[in-house]
Amino acid sequence: MMMRHGLAAAGVLAAATVTLTSCAGGTDTTTASTTTAAPTTTTSAAAATPTVSEDQAQSLCTDLEAQLSNWRVQGPTVGRGGLNILVQTWAARFGLNAAVIQNRGIVDTAATDACSDVRSQVVDILEIPDLASGLVGL
Repeated sequence: MMMRHGLAAAGVLAAATVTLTSCAGGTDTTTASTTTAAPTTTTSAAAATPTVSEDQAQSLCTDLEAQLSNWRVQGPTVGRGGLNILVQTWAARFGLNAAVIQNRGIVDTAATDACSDVRSQVVDILEIPDLASGLVGL
């Protein structure tokens, strides 16, 4: 950032010199010089890792628990589709779609923290290693 300000100041000074010389009506006896600025790169800090609040995690748990019996009857293939719909709907309700897309693991973390027993049942019923693995297209 300091380099940009220094270059900007040098550019303003050069422009002012040319302007003053032109306004004086005289001839310019100064020699023009050329400076080449080194390319600057800007790096932004990594985006803060989004978190799921306790209320949001509890809502996810309630939604998952409500589907357990359906998924037992439907089986893992249909149940996995239902998991995707459930998580997408839950994420949309709380504005977490981007967070889930960037890191599907936050769904596992939230469920593990709020209702590890429900999460375990979902994983067993849907025959997946974890909730993140059952999410496709996110």
